[in-house]
Amino acid sequence: MLNPRLTDLPDYPFDRLRTLLDPIAPETNKPPIMLSVGEPKLPPPKFISEILGGRHDDWGKYPPIDGTPSFRRAVSEWLTRRYDLDAGSIDPDRHVLPVSGTREALYLVSALCVPPEKAGQRPAILMPNPFYHVYGGATAVAGAEPVYLPALAENGFMPDIDAVDPAILDRTALFYLCTPSNPQGTAAPIAVLKRAIELARRHDFVLVVDECYAEIYDRHPPAGGLQAAAELGQGLENLLVFHSLSKRSSAAGMRSGFVAGDPNLIKMFRRLRNYVGPQVALPALEASEALWRDEAHVDAVRAFYRRNFDIAEAAIAGRFGYYRPDGGFFLWLDVGDGERATAELWRKAALRVLPGAYIARPGADGVNPGSRYIRVALVNPPEQTEDAMERLAGVLG
Repeated sequence: MLNPRLTDLPDYPFDRLRTLLDPIAPETNKPPIMLSVGEPKLPPPKFISEILGGRHDDWGKYPPIDGTPSFRRAVSEWLTRRYDLDAGSIDPDRHVLPVSGTREALYLVSALCVPPEKAGQRPAILMPNPFYHVYGGATAVAGAEPVYLPALAENGFMPDIDAVDPAILDRTALFYLCTPSNPQGTAAPIAVLKRAIELARRHDFVLVVDECYAEIYDRHPPAGGLQAAAELGQGLENLLVFHSLSKRSSAAGMRSGFVAGDPNLIKMFRRLRNYVGPQVALPALEASEALWRDEAHVDAVRAFYRRNFDIAEAAIAGRFGYYRPDGGFFLWLDVGDGERATAELWRKAALRVLPGAYIARPGADGVNPGSRYIRVALVNPPEQTEDAMERLAGVLG
């Protein structure tokens, strides 16, 4: 009576974390600090509360699946500014669709893009390894074969799509590429994005570029999929990019983002989503529109995370393979045995981090590329981050 594909779902990383840590009682009286979940602790801009509270009547209305013209226009104008695109190149009505946070849309896009067979065989979905667990869940329920592309220190934590067997590319339906990456924070160079688009078109698969960390950058704004497509000059075919307000604007609870790209894919995604009904409420759309039009609060968000990375760098530079990521808010620390270190940090210091092995899978060599690592989310206020780094260094040496 159950879909047998559910047995192929990857273990949910935070269920595994609870299984590991719940039996362990911290030996310290210090208050716990949660560094395992990438949930922003910086409050969102106050003006969204005024917008949400001022649209009381609209909470009783069903919102359209494609949002409002003004929301789509705000997104189009933001994309044009952010990625220096030609005016009018992103049509609000053909290229943009709101989503209820990118997580659900990244999952549902597999229902859009994955056929029963590709090249007469079981379709494949490519993803970096380590990977965001939603990619694995979408692959399993779609009945596709997951193909994990190593994203290791020796290749700059960026999957090498040119190393994939052309026979696998021929049956690939979808390629999830996260930039800046979760967990390593590596931004894909524009040449990598162009190459991925070219291969998507050559082998007829959909390139999904997950850019939800694109606005939390350290020094330089990361390149984007739409920017790469514009430089190639051949339209937006085979390309979808996903953005969210969860990280950019610390508005995770509002569940608001968008997908943009190939107009044919957007048209069919709209049709599919009409049946599923993951709409964004009208007041949330208006608040989202205001957030996409405002950059001052995003500057403050970036300054917040830069301060946290300054604190981490002062505390642990030169240890645990520390490097300053291009973007995002995670540390990806080489501690030798990530699961053991996670247990020790909780037991001795009441620090809750995530073992890297829980967001990765063993490669062809049987080695899990995350097993040596822990992922540390630097989302807490600076004074708490400073305390956490002191505790971490004290336990791990």
